[in-house]
Amino acid sequence: MALNLNNTNLRISAGLPKQFPTDPMVQIAFSGRSNVGKSSLINSLLGRKSLARVSSAPGKTITVNFYDVDKKLFLVDLPGYGFAKRNPADKAQWSALTDGYFTQNPNRDLLKLVIQLVDSRIGPTADDEMMLRFLNESDIPYLVVATKCDKLNATERKKSEELLHNHPDIPTDTPILFYSALKSVGRQELWARIAEYTQIKL
Repeated sequence: MALNLNNTNLRISAGLPKQFPTDPMVQIAFSGRSNVGKSSLINSLLGRKSLARVSSAPGKTITVNFYDVDKKLFLVDLPGYGFAKRNPADKAQWSALTDGYFTQNPNRDLLKLVIQLVDSRIGPTADDEMMLRFLNESDIPYLVVATKCDKLNATERKKSEELLHNHPDIPTDTPILFYSALKSVGRQELWARIAEYTQIKL
């Protein structure tokens, strides 16, 4: 049976690893900088306007948000990183919570894919590169989604594509998708990838 995207809700905003849900459902995690557009992308994917909260102050909330999609799939919004104005205690909390997702997640074996978001206009930052290296070393399946591609002209997009495909921290066989939450560019392709990794029918 196909996924009913209308049957989606925020199950929990977990501030501690012990709050992670234990339901035996496959998980797709979203990782990226605080202002890379994760919430907008999740809303776009789900066809909703404000299910995932778009913060007016990037990096303000440090939680792992689990979105229950039709009781078949968790879309997991990891806390954004790289927010310069965070104090050391907040940065430590982000590190502990994100690490906890990968190491203390009761259903770690059900994490099928990490969707690593990168701003298409600037390419991978130092924080993005650190996350990419972590994913590579952890042998966690992932793909790269270049956000805000509607803001690029044809020449800029080609340059962005070349940068990502030739980046030393992105293996050559890594899928790279360009996405615009504003115009839903890349939405069908990303859902197709999610279906491929989860074996869930759309």
